[in-house]
Amino acid sequence: MALTPEEADLSRLIIKSLNLPGDPLQVDPEAPLYGGPLGLDSIDLLELSMVITKKYGVMLSGEGANKTEIFSCLRNLSNYVQNHQPG
Repeated sequence: MALTPEEADLSRLIIKSLNLPGDPLQVDPEAPLYGGPLGLDSIDLLELSMVITKKYGVMLSGEGANKTEIFSCLRNLSNYVQNHQPG
């Protein structure tokens, strides 16, 4: 399944910021982020939240009930970031 340009940018950010092996353009946008093929854990997701906030200005921290849904896969995370950017 092909990545949208926004998903590809976010995938590159994830791979680079977490020093993960692999091609960012080969990430399945619907595969689980937590415990999925990328092997992300809760610490990785916390670090990723900070990187996304810095780059996109989107706050992902806090006790939001939808946090599990947002981080369920690259596609959901990308959609959330695109829909919540300031400006």
